[in-house]
Formats: sequence, structure tokens, C-alpha cells
Amino acid sequence: MTIISIIQNAVKQAVLELYNVEIAANEVICSPTRKEFEGDYTVTVFNFAKAARKAPPVIGQELGAFLTEKLTTLSKFNVIQGFLNLSVSTDFWTNFVTGTAKNADFGQLPPKNTRVMVEYSSPNTNKPLHLGHIRNILLGWSCSRILESAGYDVVRTKVVNDRGIAICKSMLAWQLWGEGKTPSVSGIKGDHFVGDYYVLFEKNFKEEYFGWQGTDFALEVIYESKKKAGQTLDEFFKDFKNEYFNNYSELGKQAREMLLRWEAGDAATRQLWAQMNGWVYEGFNETYAKLGVHFDKIYYESDQYSIGKEIIEDGLLRGVFYQKPDTSVWIDLTDAKLDHKLVLRSDGTSVYITQDIAMARLRENDFHARKVGYVVADEQNYHFQVLFEILKKLGEPYADGLFHLSYGMVELPSGKMKSREGTVVDADDLIQEVINEAQNAASESNTLDAFSQEERADIIRKIGLAALKYHIVKVNPKKKMVFDPKESVDLQGHTGPYIQYAYVRAKSVEAMAANAGVDFSISTLPIELHEAEKSLAISLYDFPKVIEDAAAQYDPSVLANYLYDIAKGFSKFWHDVPVLKAHEVEKVFRLKLAKIVARTLAHGMDLLGIEMPERM
Repeated sequence: MTIISIIQNAVKQAVLELYNVEIAANEVICSPTRKEFEGDYTVTVFNFAKAARKAPPVIGQELGAFLTEKLTTLSKFNVIQGFLNLSVSTDFWTNFVTGTAKNADFGQLPPKNTRVMVEYSSPNTNKPLHLGHIRNILLGWSCSRILESAGYDVVRTKVVNDRGIAICKSMLAWQLWGEGKTPSVSGIKGDHFVGDYYVLFEKNFKEEYFGWQGTDFALEVIYESKKKAGQTLDEFFKDFKNEYFNNYSELGKQAREMLLRWEAGDAATRQLWAQMNGWVYEGFNETYAKLGVHFDKIYYESDQYSIGKEIIEDGLLRGVFYQKPDTSVWIDLTDAKLDHKLVLRSDGTSVYITQDIAMARLRENDFHARKVGYVVADEQNYHFQVLFEILKKLGEPYADGLFHLSYGMVELPSGKMKSREGTVVDADDLIQEVINEAQNAASESNTLDAFSQEERADIIRKIGLAALKYHIVKVNPKKKMVFDPKESVDLQGHTGPYIQYAYVRAKSVEAMAANAGVDFSISTLPIELHEAEKSLAISLYDFPKVIEDAAAQYDPSVLANYLYDIAKGFSKFWHDVPVLKAHEVEKVFRLKLAKIVARTLAHGMDLLGIEMPERM
């Protein structure tokens, strides 16, 4: 039971005994005391005034007297208007530090006996992983690790979007202009190689579309008959691009025909598809290895698109879906304040929602998870509202446990990226860039000169990846963000390397203590705590609650920012109080405190996917 829970239960008892009023413990508002006031935790007493028929300051005095008499963990109190500020005894914090120093599992919560599935990454095989994918991957990985530490049984999955019109664009471009080249012959990483052909397709399609816009048919027939009132020529053709691709484009026609051949099982089309996807998978796996992430199960859209059709057909018989005269299949979601949604085209081909329905059924059969999370950018918020509602109407047993870990887009200081135009920042390039920035910072400071070349390379890699990962996950997922490689490696800023440095410093204290032969069996009671010690102990005490909160909110930034606060608190502690030069009792206590700091930072950063160097 946490100190807040102890206080809440004690207040519940006090209100019953003092005012003969029954309340639930969770109705008691108790939070950390603001720094400008004396105390550790504050209870709000305004909401007891009506029942007690007394002024809030009087209630505060009565509750404070009751609590400090009944709870040995509380040493004193003060009242400011309707707020009761409580000070926790020094013995409580010293016992916490002494006990926790022996607990290697501090921060690991008891099993919840609930399986959670987290789906993340889920790339298309027509382009390499880029900066946006990195945010997705890091959010998915860290969220899954935090859920594990919170006691959940976690399964990590990835869906590979390995079929569809976008994939056919890359395939067609290679067929038309590839001249039989391969990644190995070209010296280009497989996913980059295939992505180049996707960009090439879009380039040639734009040229085709631009040429078509100048034809009499486009100007005199299409524009005049389909334009909206007041719509300029440029505005019209910007909006008309998709319709042109589907109905008039020669390249679009060839890409659609390729998709139909693929769905019909044409051998040559399937062979080309398998070859190009194989190149992409080799490239993807290299990037995942660099980021230190993995998956328990990988699903492929190509394996389930027909399953989706079967589910739709069954739902059609049950009245969940309806069919239009053109044979396309839809669902009416207006009762959920959504609209009518297409689930199967008139030509029988699947749409994205069909594949997601099939995927949900497959995962249920494989893992029976009762919570299922999708890590997908906020551009797809509506899509997931629709998907979740459809799964409810289909009666899927996990439907109430679905959640969408929606996140904002990532931009660079130079602005937005566009994969079709080849202006994205590839994940591999970005990883190398932050490692280079870490190398530059180390070269300027000469801090790694004493290490071997291999040791320097490993430390720089860990610093660079910490810079990248922390800079991404410290931001609330729902917020858009700008990633600045140079800013991310700042040892003095709100960065991963800053936290790594605090860890290395805390570990160095441990090492020095071991070399000095410090006797850790010495009792640390009784002892007076310096404010920096107490503040750090209070923050460390919150670690399990922070993990619980981050898991409940599916928000790794809760943990990331907490770890930064711990690092800052340790820096203050380091500067404000002596450690190895302190008296024996204080020395042992402070060494134990430093040990918990190092362990907590290592555990917390590991949950964020960040490795800690032993030296910097």
C-alpha cells in the first residue's frame, strides 16, 4: 500500500469517527505538497465542510491532529485554508531507502493475469522505415515494456502491409524502369531500393497527369462537367488526382490490373511480389536490430485479405452489413454518430477496414488478448473509431478492450516530410545522424580519449540512440513534435544522454564505495535527512506508481519525464551533500540512495528501450 493510500484510508476513518460520515477512500483528494509549502502530501478538506458543518481550516486542524496521533508515519501537519499539509516521518523514508536498496525488483508490479496485445510498426513494403515510423516503433516498444512492468502479459505484434495498390506501384515501376537491377548489384539497402521505385512511379505519374491536364478532353469535358462553383483549374486538378488515377491514367490502369492479377494468384505477379518484398524485409530487419526492438508475431495482409471477405459475407447474412445494387458491401454506423462505411468494393476487392477486421479475428484466435492496442498516427483516428464500432457490432469478445495509441506527426526543423516525393528522412539515416552528433560532442569534450576504439564506438552508439529514443518518447504521444538531432544529444538539456550521465555518476559512487570497503550493514537509523536526500527519496518512492500511470495512459512520456526529474534530483543531491566524505551512518544511507537511483534509472530507461553505458 502506498503512502497516499495509507493517508486516504486514515482520512476515511477520521471522517467517520469525527463527523459520523462515511466516505470512500478514493474520494479523499491527496497529492504531493506544492514546493512552496511545508509538507510532503496535501489533503483537500473543502469537500468535508458540509457534512462536518465546520469551516475548512477547523476541519484541517482536527483531521491533522487525528492523523498524526494515529499514524506513526506522519510527524507533523499544518493547515492553509482548506488544505491539510502532512509531513511524513524521517524514519519512513530511511526505512524505504534501506529496504528498497535490497529489492532488485523495485518497480516491477505484481501480475495482473491479463493479456495485452500491442501492435506497432506495421509498415508498407513499398518504402523504407522513416522518422514517422521511428516514433511509432519507439512508442509501441516502450508502451509494451511499461505494460509488462505494470504486471500485464504482453504480446507484441506487427502487421506488414505487403499487398495493395501502393505495393503494385513499386512493382510496376521496377518492371517498367528497373532493368533487372537488384539491391546487391546496386549497393543499396533492400527497403531503400524498393522505396526508390515507389518514388519513381509517383514522378512518372505526375508527369503523365500534368500532360493529360493540357488535353482538350481534360479541359473541355472533364473540367467543365465536374468542376465546383468558383473552382479554379489548379484547384480542380489538385482535387481530381485520385479520380484520374482510378479512371483515366494509363499507369493507374496498369497498377490496378497488377493488383487484380495478384489477387487472382497469377504466378509471375506473385513471384515478382515475393522477390521485392524479400528485399524490403531484409532492410527492415536491419533497422529493427539497430533500434533494439522485436515482435512476438508478424502478420501479413496477404495472408488474411480473403479471411476478411469471409467475415464480411457472414456478417452480411447476419444483417450486420448490407449490399448496394453495384454489389459493394457497406455498414451503417450512424447510430454511433459515424457514417456508412464501405467494407468490400463492387469488384470484390478488399479495403483497409476489411483487412483490419480479419486481423482482429486472427489475433483473437492466436492469443485471446482482452486488451488490444493499435499504435497508429492520429491521421487514422476516424478509421479506428469505425473499426472498433464494427468489431462491437460483429460481437467480437475483445471489442471492449480495444484502444488506439494515437500519436501526432513528427517534423524536422525544416518542416514536413512526404514519402511520395522522396523527401522523408529514412530511419537508418537518422540513426546514423544522431550517432554522428554524439561522436562530434565526444570529440569536442575529449571525454572518451581514455577508452579503446571499440569501447568508444559502443558508448557513442548508446548515447546516440538514447538521444534519439528519449527525444521521441519524452513528448506526449498526442502532440505533434519536431525532432532536432543536435538538441537531442545535449548533456545539459532535457535529454537521454543527461539521464545516462546521472546513471554513470551514481554507479561510479557505488564503485568507489566498493573500493573503499564501506560496511553496508551499518544501521542508518536514526538519521536526519538533508532536503536534497528527502526530496530524492520521495521521488524514488513514486516509481511503481509512475509505471502504473504510464501503463494506464499508454503514455511513455509519463515515465520519461519522471526519469529526467530523478536525474535532476540526483544532480542536486550530488552537489548539496557529501557522500564518501560524510560520517559513516550518513555515508551508508547516501550510498544506498545512490544505488536506488542507478537501479531506477537503468530500469526505467530499459522500459523506454534505452541502454545505459557504464562509463561516459
